[in-house]
Amino acid sequence: MKHYILSITAAALIFSAGCQSKSQTNTTDTTTDSTVTTTASTTQHPGKPVDINKIKVADAKTILARKQIPVLCYHQIRDWKASDSKTAKDYIVPIDVFKAQMKMLADSGYHTILADQLYDYLNNGTALPSKPIVLTFDDTDVDQYTVAEPTLTKYGFKGIYFVMTVSIGRPRYMSKEQIKSLSDKGNDIESHTWDHHNVKKYQGKDWEIQIDKPTKTLEAITGKNIQHFAYPFGLWNPEAIPELKKRGFKSAFILSTKRDENDPLFTIRRIIASGYWTPKTLSNSIKNSF
Repeated sequence: MKHYILSITAAALIFSAGCQSKSQTNTTDTTTDSTVTTTASTTQHPGKPVDINKIKVADAKTILARKQIPVLCYHQIRDWKASDSKTAKDYIVPIDVFKAQMKMLADSGYHTILADQLYDYLNNGTALPSKPIVLTFDDTDVDQYTVAEPTLTKYGFKGIYFVMTVSIGRPRYMSKEQIKSLSDKGNDIESHTWDHHNVKKYQGKDWEIQIDKPTKTLEAITGKNIQHFAYPFGLWNPEAIPELKKRGFKSAFILSTKRDENDPLFTIRRIIASGYWTPKTLSNSIKNSF
């Protein structure tokens, strides 16, 4: 099991580096030109119940033709330390910066949606609230519970929390009780593997250790099905998709590279919200990236 044991030191390196591979840049996928069907709204619609198991999967061409919904990816929400590297600061959003970014989204009229709503829209074209956006949080850092969630609640926002189960209950990470609290408050809890192992390198029992067991753990904590996934480092390969499908996953999230032409539901794009970004920079990045 040495291959799978993640020490605290190794974990710190992974989390300070964030989930983005060195080869990834914020590129724009230009395969869509249609508009999003929206409903007039003056209040938030964080996640109307959707039975995604009854949804017929649309063909790839139909999904790719739909306008992309902005998806933001956050990691640590805390003030910078002297020891934080320049690169790490891209993945560490200072508290006041994060609060300003959320205020900008609210003031700009954005409404958060969750994974099932996004899945419904991509397959059926189901109407969404005006200016829909998805807020995702990776790696289980406790500041996502203590800082991010109360800030989102202030604006009626909800988020998707992609949990890496090896970290549950460790110092600086969320406990089972905190994860359940997020779920009970209407946020999504979804899978981000056991110890952030690169999906492209899975062999043999890796699928059981990295995917199957974490799914059971999270379902036991939340009492809900786990059906959406975020690839560690945003890295994926075509071989991973059928493995995820046969395990009951409905969608998977990458980072800012292009979607797969055959399986766009399993290559949903996200951009990392940088700790360097002002609210204006974030606003422009959303407009330019989706």
